[in-house]
Amino acid sequence: MKKDIILCGVGGQGILSIATIIGEAATKAGLHLKQAEVHGMSQRGGDVQSHLRLSSAPIYSDLVALGCVDLIISMEPMECLRYLPYLAETGKIVTGNKPFINIPNYPEQAALDAELAALPAVDLLDIEAVAKDAGNARGANMVLLGMAARHLEILSPEQLCDAIRTIFARKGEAVVEANIKAFQAGYSN
Repeated sequence: MKKDIILCGVGGQGILSIATIIGEAATKAGLHLKQAEVHGMSQRGGDVQSHLRLSSAPIYSDLVALGCVDLIISMEPMECLRYLPYLAETGKIVTGNKPFINIPNYPEQAALDAELAALPAVDLLDIEAVAKDAGNARGANMVLLGMAARHLEILSPEQLCDAIRTIFARKGEAVVEANIKAFQAGYSN
């Protein structure tokens, strides 16, 4: 079994935290893991993306080929559209629906919505609103991870929650529980 993933967003949104949690869960599960990250101008609101490859068999490349990604996990709509050439025919997209407008020529919301609606397998959610409703306004990335967990057949939600506990343990129990609650809110939406 394998899962090839691209995680994408804008610097500061928490994409690399999602990659760290998935990587932690995969390592604890005894899976093979390869990861490649591009930070770019992440500290200035630029593109951040990570190729994450998980498998029960050895993996020899840390980059996913065009047309081979099983899952695109994106914090915002334009970033997921940027990586469509990587998506396999049976691939899925999990994305937040609120744009992070960080460039002057950012596409109109209606154009983004139309492009996403034309795709066969897209889970779209206002992750910021769900995070706020779950009591963790900064937990939109954990809501997104919860949504994505429905498509990560190689890892269970329990394994991902255990990884959240491990990664956030040093920040205290309140932070751990807030992130797990946001994850569960995303998983159930």
